[in-house]
Amino acid sequence: MLEKALSGGRGYWALVISLLVISGIGVIAYLYQLEVGLGVTGLCRDVTWGLYIGQFTFLVGVAASAVMLVIPYYLHDYKKFGKIIILGKFLAVACVIMCMLFIFVDMGQPWRILNLFLYISPHSPMFWDATVLAGYLSLNIVTGWVVLQSDKKGVKAPSWVMPLIYISIPWAISIHTVTAFLFAGLPGRDLWMSALLAAHFLASAFAVGPSLLILLALGIRKFTKFNPGKEAIAVLGKIVTYTMSIYLFFWGLKLFTWLFSQKPGYLHVFQFLFVGIGEYNAIVPIVWAAVVMAVTSVVLLMIAALRKNEKILALACILVFVSLWIEKGFVFVVGGLAITPFKTIIEYWPTLPEIVITIGVWAIGFLILTILYKIAVSVREEEIA
Repeated sequence: MLEKALSGGRGYWALVISLLVISGIGVIAYLYQLEVGLGVTGLCRDVTWGLYIGQFTFLVGVAASAVMLVIPYYLHDYKKFGKIIILGKFLAVACVIMCMLFIFVDMGQPWRILNLFLYISPHSPMFWDATVLAGYLSLNIVTGWVVLQSDKKGVKAPSWVMPLIYISIPWAISIHTVTAFLFAGLPGRDLWMSALLAAHFLASAFAVGPSLLILLALGIRKFTKFNPGKEAIAVLGKIVTYTMSIYLFFWGLKLFTWLFSQKPGYLHVFQFLFVGIGEYNAIVPIVWAAVVMAVTSVVLLMIAALRKNEKILALACILVFVSLWIEKGFVFVVGGLAITPFKTIIEYWPTLPEIVITIGVWAIGFLILTILYKIAVSVREEEIA
């Protein structure tokens, strides 16, 4: 089926070439970082994680969200997801690869990654995170490819693939849970150290992943002959509605704890994020932008008449995606490290090389996704023909 990625119209090749160019620029920026060192980034002694780890945290959630298609389709026999489930699996593949690339560029000296496996430490959350990510990537590649091949041949998927699909369900939850443990286990970081963090991560993941999938499905339906299904898109919209509401509810629980307890550490975090502390207020506008977009998206999604309008649904999904990208892809990591255990403030902001490398990794991920979707859509179009 790989040959299907080598054929396409002008629009497809224009997209592929554009992504290749952006990826190449990102690689050049990374080579510059590799030569000069992480000093070209905005990181420092006290702020050791920044934009790269923020993207990693965000994309792990998008990858895990494929389970929101797998559970209804395979456990509850919801056949309406039959056409769209392969899109979710391939989205997970592209996102996990991007996660690994962001870890790669964040390491500074990439060969340090080998230390995770040369000197295995079961006490290290990073080791378990790398393990579950590699396993989840393998599961989605194998199950997605085998199922698509079976659909192409018009036969039932082999029986041996079903246990792997069932295993992928708790595995998807595990990848974001372990990622949450990377943060929640660090004392002295009041924004992160919460028993609720893993659940909060999963709620946001199950909102942002389906939101992106809805946008991709609408785009595929517009530019190809393949229709992922109007009802499937509508059900995904309901999933986004519920999970985004739970996500905001969890934020309300956090805010109550911070404000009612009057614990100085929590109050400092709240003040830094929402009003600023003295001259340190650069992050405040984007925090409030995320809040406004998140609340607006839930209002639009809660009103069924508006949600059924696909243009409004698409707008709501864009608001969900951007607001959660701001919160998990930037504010969560930066806000957690800005206030040190000694209660000093180190304000971080990404540099130009950092931003270029980040855009380059996203371009590589979308290039992989474009190729995988081209194969999947071509197979589905053959079924229609």
